[in-house]
Amino acid sequence: MAWTGAGKWATQLLTWASTIVVARILAPSDYGLFGMATIYLGLIALISEFGLGQAVITLREMSAEHIAQLNTLSVAAGALLFAISCAVAKPLGQFFHTEKLPAVVVVMSLSFLISGAQVVPDALLQRDLRFKLLASFDALRALTQALTTVALAWAGFAYWSLALGSLAGVVIYVVLTVGARYYWFAWPRLGEIKRALTFSTDVLGSRVAWYAYANSDFLVAGRVLGTAPLGEYTIAWTVASTPVEKITNMITRVTPAFFSAVQNDKPELRRYLLRITEGLALLTFPASFGMALVADQFVLFVLGPKWIPATMPLRLLSFYAALRSLTTLFPSILNARRHSRFVMLNTIWAAIAFPAAFYYSSRWGTTGIATTWIILYPIITAPLLWRTFRDIELPTWEYLRSWVPALRGCLIMTLAVVGVRMLVPSAWPLGVRFTISVLAGGLAYLAVLGLGERERLRGFIALVRSERS
Repeated sequence: MAWTGAGKWATQLLTWASTIVVARILAPSDYGLFGMATIYLGLIALISEFGLGQAVITLREMSAEHIAQLNTLSVAAGALLFAISCAVAKPLGQFFHTEKLPAVVVVMSLSFLISGAQVVPDALLQRDLRFKLLASFDALRALTQALTTVALAWAGFAYWSLALGSLAGVVIYVVLTVGARYYWFAWPRLGEIKRALTFSTDVLGSRVAWYAYANSDFLVAGRVLGTAPLGEYTIAWTVASTPVEKITNMITRVTPAFFSAVQNDKPELRRYLLRITEGLALLTFPASFGMALVADQFVLFVLGPKWIPATMPLRLLSFYAALRSLTTLFPSILNARRHSRFVMLNTIWAAIAFPAAFYYSSRWGTTGIATTWIILYPIITAPLLWRTFRDIELPTWEYLRSWVPALRGCLIMTLAVVGVRMLVPSAWPLGVRFTISVLAGGLAYLAVLGLGERERLRGFIALVRSERS
């Protein structure tokens, strides 16, 4: 986690800066067009892996020959999906009523021609716990994408800057990963790898269903509300999710390999879940709650007046991001415990419920769509929590107790921010008021941790020191 976090946060400031710069240069319609393309391409990116990487990580009993067969399947799948993307590009443009969309889809789909070659090497690096090396690759990918996007936006490439920047990041990561862990190929014999394919099918079904419901809000916004509201919703989602995703991605990048290593040790799985949940809450809750508290000031001061309609969706999505950050661990544990079919069925149910709910709530605009996440998401994820607690024999109250330190700190932070905003004169410059609000909330949260959670912090520091030694 330390290496992965260092790699991701080393480029976080640059990524945020590039997002702000590009948002000031491009129009909401540019983000809307890019969002339409990523609705489809993100789904195809999940399909291109076919769950084969997770099978390599989890099914440690597979032979080298079987892994080589999966490697061949992965490359073939990437080439096939590129051809499919080229075929459906024009119908996608007709569906969204946008003539510019097909060309963007085709260009961004070029990544599938090479991304299939990195699925197995990347999974093997994770299984070998080479997270220091993988962290450096992630950092170089983020750096490449950020610099390319800003340069092209500045040069006047409009929505192409977003598309080509994303493609550049994919290309550099594939080259680095394959170069570090090249693996040979073998002709697939389906009878020999049947168990791996069954597991991969469950994982693939879960990912496809997850992608369907996780992006159905963008689909509904683009289809019902239009490009400008979709662009406003996209920037709200990006701002609300980016800090949390950087943290949760750091965790979910590491945990599958460790969960699979201790998949038969229930006490160790309980320990991992509780400690990681407590740490995640301490990091993600203040970022999400804090953004919700200052969303109006952030939009006006950082993004500009043209993004004012994104304020309320940003505030609502920030609360949702805090909850989502803690639920990402449960599918990984259940997959490691070989309950992949249960995870798949749960996500399929979510893929049915969310689009219908988003379509109904779209009558209230992007605010209604954002509210749906807060109401429906806890209901959908409850079965995952129940199955995990029962399987690893973890009492629910013990899990919820790991939330308490973060919630206590966020309560004091909220009081501090609200108090400061009431006391600071509205005649002061917006930048000054925004800075004071952020500092007041951050200092209040740190003070609560320093005073009320001193023993927990000491235990964490001792753990880090013991791991370093």
